[in-house]
Amino acid sequence: MHVVATAGHVDHGKSTLVHAMTGMDPDRLAEEKARGLTIDLGFAWATLPSGRELAFVDVPGHVRFVKNMLAGVGAVDACLFVVSVTEGWKPQSEEHLRILDLLGVRHAVVALTRAAADGGELVELARLDVEERLEGSALEGSPTVPVDVPAGLGLDDLVAAIDAMLARTPAAADRGRPRLWIDRSFVMSGSGTVVTGTLAGGQLVVGDRLDVLPGPPPAHGAVGVRVRGLQSHREPVGQVGPGHRVAVNVVPAGAGERGGGRVGSLGRGQALVRGDQWLPTTVLDASLTVLGAAPAAVGRAGRGAYQAYFGAGEHAVRLRVLGAEEIAPGQTGWVRLRVPVPLPLLPGDRFVLRDAGRSRTVGGGEVLDVAPVLRPSRARPDHTVERVVAERGWVDADLLERLTGVRRAPEVGDRWVVHPPLLADMAAQLRRQVAAAGPLGLGVGELDERQRAVLGHLEAGGEVVVRAGRALEAGAAASEASETALATHPYLQALEAEPFSPPDPAAAGVDRAELGQLVRAGLVVERDGHYFSARAVARAATTVARLLADHPEGVTVSTVRSALGSTRKHVVPLLSLLDATGVTRRRGDVRVGGPHLPPVEAGA
Repeated sequence: MHVVATAGHVDHGKSTLVHAMTGMDPDRLAEEKARGLTIDLGFAWATLPSGRELAFVDVPGHVRFVKNMLAGVGAVDACLFVVSVTEGWKPQSEEHLRILDLLGVRHAVVALTRAAADGGELVELARLDVEERLEGSALEGSPTVPVDVPAGLGLDDLVAAIDAMLARTPAAADRGRPRLWIDRSFVMSGSGTVVTGTLAGGQLVVGDRLDVLPGPPPAHGAVGVRVRGLQSHREPVGQVGPGHRVAVNVVPAGAGERGGGRVGSLGRGQALVRGDQWLPTTVLDASLTVLGAAPAAVGRAGRGAYQAYFGAGEHAVRLRVLGAEEIAPGQTGWVRLRVPVPLPLLPGDRFVLRDAGRSRTVGGGEVLDVAPVLRPSRARPDHTVERVVAERGWVDADLLERLTGVRRAPEVGDRWVVHPPLLADMAAQLRRQVAAAGPLGLGVGELDERQRAVLGHLEAGGEVVVRAGRALEAGAAASEASETALATHPYLQALEAEPFSPPDPAAAGVDRAELGQLVRAGLVVERDGHYFSARAVARAATTVARLLADHPEGVTVSTVRSALGSTRKHVVPLLSLLDATGVTRRRGDVRVGGPHLPPVEAGA
């Protein structure tokens, strides 16, 4: 499927050609039929001789309806440019050409209408004039076809030329990000709200939950809807892909599967999207090419009232030139635009800028950044993902896709895409911190989320080892040094200095991660919140064994306390530890020997 827009001056025969090729009258309004003048967008479709399907968006040619024309050409693949042989190139011929050029339309066929007027002489003059006018534009080299519908001249040749053109026109890409700019909205009895537009970027399926952006004033927040039905060329379909003209029956998102209802405040310029895929913007940076025929330069202060056309919508904008004082006619520069409502835009989207006061096209360009972070004095936008990452430093991969439309796999952790110099700096800093922490290692709990992510990056690269919440330099030497450091840890030394009146670790200011390492290494033993050195526990077991050799009926807490020179506060958890390890067994108020009671050497 391809969508082709008509273009050209008023009354040069655009609607007549569409009617002749499709059998459908694109002028649908009573006023249009009464005046013989296209006022709003018209639609028709046909199947070409090749079997290729084609939809026409017929646009008005009168200067007063340029905004309607712009609503119809924002998402088309190609155009049928119409010039009357008898009238020749006209002001709206020129303006429509410049608009198509600014929007990046690169495929066209030129129809020279009323070609039977004089037997051929005017046709050749018109052909030469059109070819000259197209020089330097995106439509340069487009085939020209003389045609005269009333005289039965050239219609088959025109259809063949369009068919051949579309064979060279790339099909609409499916990027999994559907967006339908609404160009028409109405209420159908029994169905509710219906919107139409040209679908781009992805598929729509009956049952899809979508957002309408922008929503109603004053907040303009998204309106949730459900796709109740789809039609393409008036035929119901279950799903439809990009590049098709589509009518979408939408109901409020909360309506049941069989429920309906009207969705209010829908109209031209809004878009149907999946809200979680977009970052609606009211401030954007873009390129701007000022037409050579523009009456004046576009200045830094953005003097003048401008209208910008995105998709099918018209929006009053405030404009500031970036990096220069002004953009002269015929030149290209950067601008920052502020729009009054949030729009679902991406880098690469095209727009047209018109002077609201003079009602003429000033220029147009390409969206480069939908959420600029640099001040206007520093901003130098381009379309690259690398620039977006560089300006933000750290970017969530999901957010980056919403900013650029490009999916990048996370480079750090499971979420971050990082500017390479920043990643290198943080990695170097962490290497220094791990090295400075020595054999005990750097506590991972001391790091923030980004530092932990980079530490994981270093661990995956084999540069560090994370054990028990501590990051150490990789290698066996580091492990051996760690064991040595634990054996000489100040707290272990303090425990051995007072084995049976051990100091509390919190009062001693011991790092909990290091305390955990000492316990896991078996150098320190914990019982009921009390900590003893492993050597102290072994000495206590020997002491109890000697006491039991003299008192096999059992020993009391008081007896053990006196033998160890300790207090009940410490002896009770110590005896509990000996019970748990089988050194002793509690029998009432006394302890007797257990299966793991150490032997008492003779004469001890």
